[in-house]
Amino acid sequence: MPKDPRALTSDGAVTELLPELTPDPALFTADPHTRYAQLRAEHPVRRVRLPHGAAAWLVTGGDEVRTALTDSRLRNDITHSGTWQADGGFAIGRNMLQVDPPDHTRLRRLVAGTFTHRRIQAMRPRVQRITDDLLDRLVPLGSADLVEAFSFPLPVTVICELLGVPEADREAFRAWSAHMVAATDPQAATAAGQKMTEYLAGLIEDRRHAAASAPDGNGNGPLSARGAHRPINGGESGEGGEGGEGGEGGHDVLTALVRARDEEHGALSADELLGMAFLLLVAGHETTANLISSAVFLLLRHPDQLAALRTDPSLMTGAIEETLRYEPPALATAYRYAAERLTLGGVDIPQGDPLVLSVAAANRDPAHFTDPDRFDIRRDPATTAAHLSFGYGIHHCLGAPLARLEAAIALHTLLRRCPDLRLDTEAGHPAWRPSLLRGLDRLSVRW
Repeated sequence: MPKDPRALTSDGAVTELLPELTPDPALFTADPHTRYAQLRAEHPVRRVRLPHGAAAWLVTGGDEVRTALTDSRLRNDITHSGTWQADGGFAIGRNMLQVDPPDHTRLRRLVAGTFTHRRIQAMRPRVQRITDDLLDRLVPLGSADLVEAFSFPLPVTVICELLGVPEADREAFRAWSAHMVAATDPQAATAAGQKMTEYLAGLIEDRRHAAASAPDGNGNGPLSARGAHRPINGGESGEGGEGGEGGEGGHDVLTALVRARDEEHGALSADELLGMAFLLLVAGHETTANLISSAVFLLLRHPDQLAALRTDPSLMTGAIEETLRYEPPALATAYRYAAERLTLGGVDIPQGDPLVLSVAAANRDPAHFTDPDRFDIRRDPATTAAHLSFGYGIHHCLGAPLARLEAAIALHTLLRRCPDLRLDTEAGHPAWRPSLLRGLDRLSVRW
């Protein structure tokens, strides 16, 4: 058991003497894993002081994180918090990461069909085309910031087409998203959140008017004055594969959610519709962009691993999964709150207390991974796949198959078309973003 983190002041009051999660913010941004290892060595479940000053239980052990992710007594809904009114984030509306069953089940069911294996595989030709188009413009340049020119534009295009965000609006949307997930400027994040809220509300209203004006009354008419789009939801044979018009019935995902709101009583509230649009758009590109950039960076930092992958392309799955384990796109899950008193890892958690479940720490727990701080794409796939980067249990990431598909296509195509790919340190060293997520701010490369 860890030491009691409470102490008596001179006047007899009880105060908490807690270790800071990030005693050196810049050092933590560059390397959070060393700090997680230090705290896990003390105890895999212990209270810490978070960067915004609040106290929470930090869970760093692999067994403990996995147990917590499936414990129904740990809730996502902040109303179960004993002290917090807000979690310090900048989410819009009410989304799946902020609710528990039965609301979570209801919301997840609305979009689950978009992310089935068949639907994801049907997107492959369009994802490949987007990748090829990006590299057609990039390769002749000889050098670039890969984050700016490739890792972000690919998933941004994919998820915006999937949800029906017009091409002309995507740069603004991406900028707002970047401010909102950054951990450096709360005022900028708040302003970006307001702009994104206004934009999404307008986009939802456009979809509503488009559905109402459709010739058949089923959303198959002109989309809106914002411009036509080519969503990739669905597949070939009339299901909107490459160059198609969306999923069955010609809908993008946002149109389908609007129809569910308007036509199916109780399907989702206006706040939930806004929250779902926000979650799918932001989570649908930020984490995938981080995965692509981290994979390229790690392979270039480990030339023996890159050579092995070039020699044996069948290692691509191992490269993707090892990247997810070694540098997960997010350091932790959404906050959890104890709905009742419970014990986790031998520690008593009072009702109402918040918990931070660190998947990054769990992924490097030596009890689960041999030599966890070594990047090795040839690890046993069954072992590597036990990482928790996409969560576990009912909140396992719906978009994980799409992220894996995009990353595999991006890596394979980039390495094939840039056989001399290497870091360009003269243009700048790779830098990690101070963010709620885990991703590179820039990755200068040349070929």
